[in-house]
Formats: sequence, C-alpha cells, structure tokens
Amino acid sequence: MTSMFSSSRAFIWAIVKRHWVALAFMQLFWLAWALDTTLWPIIFGDLTDLIMTHGEGSREIWSTLGQPITYGILLWIGVEVSYRLGGVLMAYTLPKFEADIRISMFQYVQGHSHRFFANHLAGSIANKIADMTQNVHEIIRLLVTLIIPSITAVIIATILFSFVSPFFAGLLAVWMMVHMGVCYYFSKGCGSRSQEHGEARSTLSGVLVDSLSNHLTVKLFGRQFFEKHFIGRYQKAEQSKNFSSLLYVEKMKLAIAIVCFLGGGVGINGYMLYCWKQGTITTGEVVFIFNTVWNITSMAWMVGLELPRLFTAFGICRQALSVIKEKHDVVDSSKAAELEVTNGEIAFDTVTFAYGEEPLFEDLSLTIWAGQKVGLVGFSGAGKSSFAHLILRYYDVSSGSIYIDNQDISQVTQGSLHRQISMIPQDATLFHRTLMENIRYGRLDATDEEVLAAAKLAHCHEFIKELPDGYDTLVGERGVKLSGGQKQRISIARAMLADAPILILDEATSALDSVTEKYIQQGLTYLMRGRTTIVVAHRLSTLVDMDRILVFSRGKIIEDGSHAELLARGAHYATLWNMQVGGFLPDYEVGKHYA
Repeated sequence: MTSMFSSSRAFIWAIVKRHWVALAFMQLFWLAWALDTTLWPIIFGDLTDLIMTHGEGSREIWSTLGQPITYGILLWIGVEVSYRLGGVLMAYTLPKFEADIRISMFQYVQGHSHRFFANHLAGSIANKIADMTQNVHEIIRLLVTLIIPSITAVIIATILFSFVSPFFAGLLAVWMMVHMGVCYYFSKGCGSRSQEHGEARSTLSGVLVDSLSNHLTVKLFGRQFFEKHFIGRYQKAEQSKNFSSLLYVEKMKLAIAIVCFLGGGVGINGYMLYCWKQGTITTGEVVFIFNTVWNITSMAWMVGLELPRLFTAFGICRQALSVIKEKHDVVDSSKAAELEVTNGEIAFDTVTFAYGEEPLFEDLSLTIWAGQKVGLVGFSGAGKSSFAHLILRYYDVSSGSIYIDNQDISQVTQGSLHRQISMIPQDATLFHRTLMENIRYGRLDATDEEVLAAAKLAHCHEFIKELPDGYDTLVGERGVKLSGGQKQRISIARAMLADAPILILDEATSALDSVTEKYIQQGLTYLMRGRTTIVVAHRLSTLVDMDRILVFSRGKIIEDGSHAELLARGAHYATLWNMQVGGFLPDYEVGKHYA
C-alpha cells in the first residue's frame, strides 16, 4: 500500500477489488435468501387458491397440487445448495480478506518514521490494526448475508406486488423508503459514537499494554494501586463512550420497530384485508401478500437489529484508519536508487534540522572520512544522538543534504541505507523469539556457524550455552528474560553479523559491567577495523583511541580533534574530561560555555 486512504470506504474498496471475483460469487449464492423470502409466499398462495377452487374432498386436488409442490421441493433444494456453497466460499475467502487487511495496514505502519512510533503507543496501534481486520470482516459479512439480500428481496416483492395491485407495490416501496430514511437518520449518530468509543478503547488498550510492559517498575515502586486508578480514568472514559453508543442503538431499534409495525403490520396488511373484504383479491393472494409482508418485516427487523452493528463497524474502522490516514513524513523519492557504499565517507552539507520551531542544527557542514573512527561527546541534549539519527534518516533535514560516498541519502531507498549501517543502540530491545533468531536478524541468510562466531566475538556464547535451551531459548517480550548487559551483547552480536561498512554505537557499552566491557571492547575494536565508525559516549575513556572527537554543545560542534589535541587545547573537552565522575559525564551542562 503506497498511498493514503481518505475514508474507511476507500480502504475497504481497495481491498475488495483484490478479491472481487470470490466476493461476487459469494454474494450471488447468498441472494438465495431473497428468493427464499419472496418465492415461498407465491407457492403458498397458489396452493391456497387451488385448494379453494377444488373444494373440500375433491379427488383431483392431489394431481393439481403436484406442480406447486414440485416447485417448492426444487426451491428448497436450490436454496440449501446455494446457502452451503455461499458458506464454503465465505469460509475460504474471508480469512484471506482479513490477512490482506492486516498485512496491508502493518506494511503501511512499518513505513512510518521514528517520530510516529515515538508519539504513539504500540498497543494502541496494534489494537487499531486488529479493529480494522475484525470490523471489515463484519461489514462484508453483514452486507453479503443480510443487507444486499434484503434490498434484493424488497425489489422482487415490489415487482410481484405490482401484479396483484400497483397500490400494494406503492405501499411497500413507501414503507421501505421510510424504513431506510429512519436508518440513515440514525446511521451518522451510530457511526460517530462508535468511532469515539473505538478511539477510547484503543487508547485504553495502549495504556494497559504500556503499564504491563513496565510491570517491573510498577512492582519496584509498589504502584499497583496507583496503576489501577490511573488506568481507571481511561476505563471510565471508555465506559462512558460505550454506554452512549449502546443507548443510541436502543433508540434506533425503537424507531425501526415503530416503522415496521405501522408500515407492514398496520399499513399493508390492513389494506390487504380491506381489498379481500371487497373481493378484489383472492384468498390465495391474501396468503401471498401476508406471508411476503411477514417475511419482509422479519428481514427489515433483522436489518434494523444489525444496522447498528454495521454502523458501529464503520465507526470503529474510521478511528482505526488513523494509522494509515497519517502521511509518512519520511518517504523514498520516486526515483530513489539503492545506496552503494564503497568507502563509507559521510558528509553534512549546510544541514539545518529542528524538532520544533527552534533549530537544533543550523547550516552544519562536516565530513567524516572513509574508515575514520569518530567519537561524539557533549551533555545530554547537545545533539549527539540526533546527529547519528539524521545519518540513518530517522528524520528528514529541514534544509541542506547528507551524503554517503557522494550519494544524497534522501535520494536512496531507506532499506538500502539501513542495510549499509550497523546500529548498536543504548537501549537494546529484542524480539520475543529465540536467541538464534535475534542474532540472525542482523543477516537473515547467515549460517548457524556464522551466528555462533558473532556471539563468541560479542561474548554472548558464554552465557547462552549455560541456558537450558541454549540458542533456542525464547527471550521474552523485549528480551525481559535477559539482563541489560546480556541484551546489549546480543545487540552487538547482531550488528557484528550484519557486517555493514558503516557502524554507529550509541552508548553501546553503557549497560555492561567493567569486566564484560573490556572483552566487548576487544570485539568492537575488531568490528571497527576498516569501517567508518561513529561512537556516541558519555564515558570519555572509551573514546581515547578514536581518530577524531566531535564536541557538541547546544547543536553546534564547538571542538574537533583527537583526544590528545583536545586535551592540549584546555577548552571544553578538557573541562568535560576533568568533570568525569566514575567515567561518565553529568546529564546537564554547568560552568563555562564555549561557543
């Protein structure tokens, strides 16, 4: 899916077009209900007239009744066969339909930028994808099995009534138009209330997932009671929206019941009895009209009961659609090419970038030479991680360009860009999959031997082999079964396996103990060899052997040089070096500021 959808109908229609043949046949089979509803009254009416004509006890009656009885048997067989074929086709088609919706939405959501996921709860996004899948299924089911057959039955009944009396046909048409008008009147209210309820439910789901994901923090501070009341506020909002939606549905049902009673029960049947009393219609036609009206009334009543569910489904789909209505803010150019890295030179050319109104970087120009090991230092918020994120194109720059080997990264595919860069983040996250799968994620075609080699280099093998299931151990959601240091080592092994020409380390060893860090540094030194490497660090001792250190302050690079050169200058970097406590910088800037 490459474009946005302005409405839930547009999205559903786009999916329907991919399965239109199967849906068309499914609908054709389910139209048997319309025939079942309208043709049986004709057979009953003919039987009644034949019985009335021949009189009680007539010997010829059974031979006369043979034809309508045969028609009835054939109708019953045809309808049953059609129902079963429609059911089988529905069982075959709708799961594929659901899968198409789920994958289409997931694929689009995956295309959103880092900014989108930073601003949305993962649980809420997942809930909206599930909502869209379930409720589009419900919309299709209701349309195919109820709404369209009911409309078809009304059309057939109106035509058949016209043969008895055009006035009967007119009464039926007026009744149905009033019925549809009432339904349409209430539809907007049902839809908007359902949309509001769906949004409240998705938000509640996201808050629940967020709380469960942080269950250790909740237990650590003894905040179970607080979480109960915190979530209770969202639960109360969801409950209120749910009540409003359900109450409105009951009002709609009452209005539909009144229309059904007055239109079918009183209007058409009353006029039918009048005509029969006047002798303008036969007893068989009375049976035909009464049974048809009864069947249409039953269908209209069923439609009335299910219409709120249809409008509810549309409302939920509208709120679920928000995850694909929102435009991708970082997109590939229509002429985007694959990035080819031969050297690994990175150049910033008059780059300006801002998260809000105030720019973080302004006209920043800088070149990192191929194979150079560059450290980034500075207080928190100085721009170090943002600098690295711009190279990964997590965000688009406001102006200027970033080049890798003279290729503008805004003109290459994001996939090829990320395949050429190994990123080891500060907060390592893992999939709830096996350790083997988590490490192999760096290079999907890697052999088991290559995975083990990367694990040994990252010093993972030592603790993995002690686990009961070894490399087949499931790590839990976000790697919760492992310690922070173990997760970080898995992340490093994954990056080692990726073997990309550019390497970015964002506080990659901050979660490790000093002994493990010593071993990891040996592996990282091997990994950095021959690669352009950018290292973000608060522990300045890890940057001593860098070819070059960039000192950031409030979005500006205020110093640039080797560790020895910067110490010799006695400026900002030297101040930072002397301020270290336990090897780390404080989180805020104090003292003299160097422009």
